[in-house]
Amino acid sequence: MLRFLWQSTKGYRLRPWASPYLRWRMETYWGLDAEAIAPSDFRAFLWLHRTEMFRFLRWAGRMAK
Repeated sequence: MLRFLWQSTKGYRLRPWASPYLRWRMETYWGLDAEAIAPSDFRAFLWLHRTEMFRFLRWAGRMAK
C-alpha cells in the first residue's frame, strides 16, 4: 500500500497535489480539470474520499505482489 503511494508521488512527495498522475486520477474520478486542482482541493478530496482512497491503496498493494 505504501509502496504504491511512494511510487505514485515520485518527484512530488512534498507537494502531491502537483503530481500529474494524481491530478489525472482526480480528474477522471472527481471530474475536476486537472490544471485547476489546488492544494485545498486536493486536501478536500482526500478527506471526503478517504475510505475509497484507503480501499484503492490496499487493492494497489495487493496487485503489486
